[in-house]
Amino acid sequence: MSKVIIKLENDISTDDIYPGRFMATVLPTETPQFAFFDRTEFNAQLKAKAFPAGSIIVGGENFGCGSSREQACSTLKGHEVAVVAKSISRIFLQNSINLGLQVVICPSLEANEGDDLEFTADQVLNKTTGKSFDQVKLPAARKGIMDAGGLIPYTRARLMAKA
Repeated sequence: MSKVIIKLENDISTDDIYPGRFMATVLPTETPQFAFFDRTEFNAQLKAKAFPAGSIIVGGENFGCGSSREQACSTLKGHEVAVVAKSISRIFLQNSINLGLQVVICPSLEANEGDDLEFTADQVLNKTTGKSFDQVKLPAARKGIMDAGGLIPYTRARLMAKA
């Protein structure tokens, strides 16, 4: 079970997640400091490590829209958070899978900051409200890549298994 640390509105852009003015910093070890930089209170909490690994960011429709900037995913992965949103932009979703950022698409999700959520194979359970919501299942290959920690760890494991 994990706690919702922030509930965001629809159309959260990659520029909101990782502002373009920091694009000179692209190393995954350095990007986390700029996560939601312009949401100063939330950014300060992330930098202070105020949230445990596995905490959840809830988004509305079209989470991660705007650009193909993969730093928007690496900055969140660096904080070891998960994203649950009603829908996720196509490029953000693929970047998340490739980098191993845990994302869940849940079109009917009802959750607020502070709620405790639990994931099953096909549902998101809001333990605070007692409601459950169907999630969109990713194809097995995409889920396998995400669960392995991203495309590189997934490929490495597959190659080592054949050796």
